[in-house]
Amino acid sequence: MARIGVFICHCGRNIAGSVDIEKLKEQVARIPDVVFVTNHPYLCSAPGQELVKSETEKQKFDAVVTAHCSPTLHEKTFHNCVSLAGLNPYRHEVANIREQASWPHWDEPEMATKKAFTIIKETIAKVKRNFALDEIKIPVTRKAMIIGGGIAGIQTALDIADGGYEVYLIEKEPSIGGKMLQLSETFPTLDCPQCIATPKMNDVGNHPNIHLMVYSEVEKIDGYIGNFKVTVRHKASYIDTEKCTGCGACIEKCPSNKIPSEFECGISNRTAVYVPFAQAVPNYPVIDADNCIHFKTGKCGLCQKICPVDAIDFEQIDKLEEIEVGSVVLATGYELYPLEKVPEYGGGKIPDVVDALYMERLLAPDGPTAGIPKRPSDGKIPKSIAFVHCVRSRDPEHGVPYCSRLCCMYLVKQAMLYKHSVEDGDVYDFYIDLRTNGKMYEEFYQRALEDEHIRFIRGRPAKIVQNGDKVQVWGVNTLTGQQIKVDVDMAVLAPAMIPNSAGLKLIRKLRIQTDEYGWIKEQHLKLRPLESMTAGIFLSGVSQYPKDITDTVAHASGAASKVLDIFSKPELERSPTIAKVDKEICSGCGYCEEACAYEAIKVNSDKGIAEVNEALCEGCGACAMVCPSGAVQHINFFKNQIHAMVLEATKEYQ
Repeated sequence: MARIGVFICHCGRNIAGSVDIEKLKEQVARIPDVVFVTNHPYLCSAPGQELVKSETEKQKFDAVVTAHCSPTLHEKTFHNCVSLAGLNPYRHEVANIREQASWPHWDEPEMATKKAFTIIKETIAKVKRNFALDEIKIPVTRKAMIIGGGIAGIQTALDIADGGYEVYLIEKEPSIGGKMLQLSETFPTLDCPQCIATPKMNDVGNHPNIHLMVYSEVEKIDGYIGNFKVTVRHKASYIDTEKCTGCGACIEKCPSNKIPSEFECGISNRTAVYVPFAQAVPNYPVIDADNCIHFKTGKCGLCQKICPVDAIDFEQIDKLEEIEVGSVVLATGYELYPLEKVPEYGGGKIPDVVDALYMERLLAPDGPTAGIPKRPSDGKIPKSIAFVHCVRSRDPEHGVPYCSRLCCMYLVKQAMLYKHSVEDGDVYDFYIDLRTNGKMYEEFYQRALEDEHIRFIRGRPAKIVQNGDKVQVWGVNTLTGQQIKVDVDMAVLAPAMIPNSAGLKLIRKLRIQTDEYGWIKEQHLKLRPLESMTAGIFLSGVSQYPKDITDTVAHASGAASKVLDIFSKPELERSPTIAKVDKEICSGCGYCEEACAYEAIKVNSDKGIAEVNEALCEGCGACAMVCPSGAVQHINFFKNQIHAMVLEATKEYQ
């Protein structure tokens, strides 16, 4: 016979508003083996937790059921309570009577009460058959890897390194910095992004705990939380960085000088041997083999001939390196929706229709036009510009129903900077709704509205066409109902922010889960927003969803804190409620291996049976579901427990 204690929460009116708590108590008290039942207005409060702890200690329960909200919220809370009272935490179960009874039957109190009772008695049947379990202990390699060298990756790396741990920062481009370095100024303070980011970049380059690996990509990740093995491909730069002094002679003499600069959005050109931008960290050039005359024809080699320190190495090849780390942070960033996929606005065909990042480089003081905007078609200073918000954002028809969050603010900023540069210029700002949801953002918008005399027109344009040497924007002002056709010198579009394609390719290769749009999926949007669905792999910055610089840096530091939390312990503890294989029954068919999203169960070909990696298993139960022989079961969710719950659901207590 078991001694079961049951604690029922009112959850204010969330549960008690539809469930008859007193009647429920009376019914539960008649269930065999229940020796104690009580209720509390807020069981998760300090007095409520003390009630669970003190009664468990006094009554010497064999098992405890707490009936309240989702176990996602408070299972750990009451695990801790009963553990402090001397009861094994896995002899406690949650009966979810809020989400599964009260809320769905809010206007049916009789049904809500009946269903709550059924859930509780099923849970009691299960907990009586629970095994007392011990946490799984996992050793920790106290080193971290950050994938992505934008401002998110930089901040995460610095925070972890400042905490005293080694960090490997991987960036696929020749320099860290990301898109923030391409911006002209940053809203709402209009300060220089380079002035903010460059000191941090240099801190990364000089930090004794940071191994900076640019022009490198992650090939694969094996292992599990605390013990990952990451294979990194160091791409051949054809520069011996041990010898290179960064003098720039190779860049100056390179004859391949008509290659559109990626950093400058194609506004200006670069050479085949190049440094992406002046403040690059590290400040070593790389050779673009696809455009280098030597690699295309076997001739030239001028850079090698004139290099004073013999740093040019045409024989260099890609190298693979395996690195052991305890945690991984994904800071893979974003890109903009391609203009070529917006034909109604002349994207990719009308030269004077550009995207917002292109405009950033035109407005940047260190940009190719020294901050003076010039039309792509003829190089003239535009006297009128149309800014168009929400280009594919908030557009379910084209697969981007979400708001990109930043577009309102950066287009207002660009309109303001354009007016500062071309004082007599006309600005037409086409928007759906202006969203100014950050600190000082509304004030910034009001400044543009009142001081800069920018024309704001509510309504997304229907199309943009070429009209002689002008760009004609067709639309409707939805506030006045007036049809609009306006001729401007340029149109600047704010395309939707979408996941970085290279990052998305890596994420899918690593089998990291994403949402339907390709952003990395978090464990729980509110409770565990920094953790991916794979333990030990965390999210930083815009890899999760669109964020401004403020939120990105805050999110990056949050991810670092999760890593530091892991490294603060001598070993990790993992829940033991995972999959278990009965070796006597397992036939080694491999269905479980195919079903596992975490690669936690694999068939041992020598033994002919499946084996579970305890550190990788997330306890989802997919393997148990597909096992044809029943050899794989979920600990404390055994079939006899499920059967007992089903039988209890069909019983009636008088």
